[in-house]
Amino acid sequence: MIRRRLGDDRGAVVAEFAVALPALVIVIVLAMGVLGAGARGVRLQDAAADAARLAARGEPADRVHAAVAQAAAGASARIEQRGDLVCVIASAPAGLPFTLTASSCALAGGL
Repeated sequence: MIRRRLGDDRGAVVAEFAVALPALVIVIVLAMGVLGAGARGVRLQDAAADAARLAARGEPADRVHAAVAQAAAGASARIEQRGDLVCVIASAPAGLPFTLTASSCALAGGL
């Protein structure tokens, strides 16, 4: 006859793993979302800088908006004149519950 000892820990590892696995998955998914949002923010900033240079050279507004739209899905741009500067404010959904915004300015009439 096999006797079980009091305080036997068999199965404890499986139970702890079953509790820890969902938490680990959530942390990994959130980390991937944050990294993706960061990469999208960098692309959006680059697109805003390119769009500001295009707007400063006098390119049509459609081309400026297209430059931003290519950077991220759902991105939009707003063009503002600030004295001698032409500024582009770009925004896009981050994939998380917030919106990314980037702005860049260029000297009007610049080449």
